[in-house]
Amino acid sequence: MKPELASLLEKYEEKILGQTTNLRLLLSAILTDGHVLLEGVPGTGKTKTVRTLAELLNGRFNRIQFTPDLLPSDITGSSIYNMQEGKFETIRGPIFTNILLADEINRTPAKTQAALLEAMEEKQVTIQGETYSLPEVFFVVATQNPIEFEGTYPLPEAQQDRFLFKLYIEFPSFEEEKAVLQQMIESTQLKTAVEAVMQLDSFLEIRKEIEQVTLGDGVLDYIMKIVRKTREVESIRFGASTRAAISIGKASKAWAYLEGRDYVTPDDVKMVAKPALRHRVQLSPQIELEGASIDQVIQELVGSVPVPR
Repeated sequence: MKPELASLLEKYEEKILGQTTNLRLLLSAILTDGHVLLEGVPGTGKTKTVRTLAELLNGRFNRIQFTPDLLPSDITGSSIYNMQEGKFETIRGPIFTNILLADEINRTPAKTQAALLEAMEEKQVTIQGETYSLPEVFFVVATQNPIEFEGTYPLPEAQQDRFLFKLYIEFPSFEEEKAVLQQMIESTQLKTAVEAVMQLDSFLEIRKEIEQVTLGDGVLDYIMKIVRKTREVESIRFGASTRAAISIGKASKAWAYLEGRDYVTPDDVKMVAKPALRHRVQLSPQIELEGASIDQVIQELVGSVPVPR
């Protein structure tokens, strides 16, 4: 691992307490050019987590509050007529950034959700017939509130499949929450800003290094067996797609790199399998009635697949 990236990870964990695994998974996602669904109750630091990553990378950060009246053009931008110059001008929307926080994405209608998801997939935006490329480092983190469903438009499974990971922000432990409180009081008094640790150019070089991480045939077979088993067990109604297998493969290479290795092990696959699958599979009605969680089912399923030697 490059010293710059190790320093970034260290600073990130200093600023965001009690979320070590999620921070590494977020970093793994952006390193593999993926996007993340982030779910957690209000006040658990979702916005700070994403904003801090942007500041550490010295990247541009934008936040969009998704509401029922939000239009696709509010995200992508629009073309307006300039009376003084007598011609149309393109006003770029907040999507033209490096790291975008799509706050409460399930509060806006499907048409607006689709505009964001299309840009995520194509890495470009069309405004009045003109196509504009998005930055090479373009990372979307879409948040959802798990406790409010009134007036929401849940993302369909096909759209959730566009995200590399779905992460849960849990409440911290007593000691971690106390440390967060102390940290916030001190930072309010001192008004300390987060200093950039590395530049985006260096970040792009690291992406190329991750592509060179070895994914052996045995581990590749292991990934395929896990994904294919999601389509065979009775506890899962709809199994994972081929995109899920690709996501696990890419994410496990990034995780291995963060662990300081140039090859992927089955443990790397196990580490990323749950966040890569939990939004891509749907439990059968009987299992849901029994109260089983999607994470429990995935853990049992991965545990039942023989680990390659």
